[in-house]
Amino acid sequence: MKTHISVVIPAHNEEKYIKRCIDSVHEADNVFPGNTEIIVVCNRCTDNTETIARENGAVVLINEDRCIAKVRNTGIAAAKGKIIVTIDADNRMTKGTLREIYALLRSGRYIGGGAPIRFERYSIPLWCNDMMLRALASITGLYSGIFWAKKESFDAIGGFVDKKAMEDVATAKQLKKYGKKYGKKYTSLRRNHLINSTRKFDDMGDWLYFKLMFKNAGTLLKAALGDKSGMDKLLDEMFYEYNDTH
Repeated sequence: MKTHISVVIPAHNEEKYIKRCIDSVHEADNVFPGNTEIIVVCNRCTDNTETIARENGAVVLINEDRCIAKVRNTGIAAAKGKIIVTIDADNRMTKGTLREIYALLRSGRYIGGGAPIRFERYSIPLWCNDMMLRALASITGLYSGIFWAKKESFDAIGGFVDKKAMEDVATAKQLKKYGKKYGKKYTSLRRNHLINSTRKFDDMGDWLYFKLMFKNAGTLLKAALGDKSGMDKLLDEMFYEYNDTH
């Protein structure tokens, strides 16, 4: 059976969230006329993520790298589909996501794209985060969240850029540049969006990122000037060690 879309889900200790993510992909596949495979890349998992993923119909791969880009690229390398869609394990896609992605790529006008991000719940600080994300996406045109393109395009740019964080935005820049060679645009979904998990806000408060920006202002300034040693430690704490303790 021909596989049209491969959905790659990187996962590090995501037993609480992986099923609902996979369920959202199944729901999107139900209204998509083609065939979809789900690939969960278990990264240093010590919980039941792998078992739950297999029980819910996903292909499971193992990756031990401490780099989200390499985890994503492991899934892309094994994918059978001509189209790659990536989504984080604690997030969900809306029902028409796969159908819209397929239609946009089939049109021949787009090299790939991202998706608007909407939180699964809202409060005043989360609305502030939402507005900030919308403004950045509008200014840069580099939508991320759910990330999608043809596999041949990922191969052409060398996969996800090897960075500890914001690898999707860096990859979007590469993909946008690559698309210009062929007169194709980098775009965003219009009818569907990413349902973004609020897990970190639930655990540490809705003002979390504003507090982090204030607390780590010196680290952020140094990183902007080229000294990223402190930033690496901050990224480890927020992205690579968080799931070990929550």
